[in-house]
This record gives sequence, C-alpha cells and structure tokens, in this order.
Amino acid sequence: MKLPLFLLCFLSVFINWHCQSKHTTLGEEYARKFLTDVQQGKGSLLSQVVPVVRDKETAIAIAEAVLFKIYGKDQIIKQRPYEVYQIENHWVLFGMLPEDTKGRVFEIAIDAQDGRIVGLTHGK
Repeated sequence: MKLPLFLLCFLSVFINWHCQSKHTTLGEEYARKFLTDVQQGKGSLLSQVVPVVRDKETAIAIAEAVLFKIYGKDQIIKQRPYEVYQIENHWVLFGMLPEDTKGRVFEIAIDAQDGRIVGLTHGK
C-alpha cells in the first residue's frame, strides 16, 4: 500500500514539475546589443511601417502612464474625460476641468508612429 501511494505522489510531483512553463531570458547583454542596433538603424522596425499608436485608447494609456508618474494619478484623473485629437501623425490630448474650477490642465502630444512624447506641459 505504501509503494503505490509513494509512486502516485512521485508521479504527481514529476508531472507538475514537468508541466510548469519555462521561460528563457535574453539577458542584459542582448538588450544592450538590441539597443545599439536600433540606435544605429540596423534591422527593421515595425514602427517605420505601421504606426504603433493607432487608436484613442492607446494614446490615452500612454499619456496616463507618463502623466500619473509626473503629476500624480489623482490629479490627472480629475481631468477626465480628456479631449483627444488625432492630427496628422500625432495624438494631442488635453485634460478638462469643470467650468467652475480654477486651474490649468495637462497638454500632451504623442507621435503616433513610435509613441514618443513630443510635447508635454501642465499649467499652474
């Protein structure tokens, strides 16, 4: 009785260990090489062919990721809903405040091609 129980436990542990997903990391050295290649214009960049910021939701996600870190999540969320415009190859976003509120709002411009922040300010 003990042997079948032991085998069952051993088999369960082995199957569980074997089925766990394994991940391969590329490492910092590879990351440095990739960055160097990108900076030197080597290889093909998807963003040269297809804009990476294709919709309003992505533009908002990028803007909020940056703005939350700089100005604080609460400060930026108060400015919802945002004004969002796609102009030429850029997304331009402004915060909004209720009419009876004093203060200024954020202004941010994002390059639709590669997601770079090309302009950012927040009034006082």
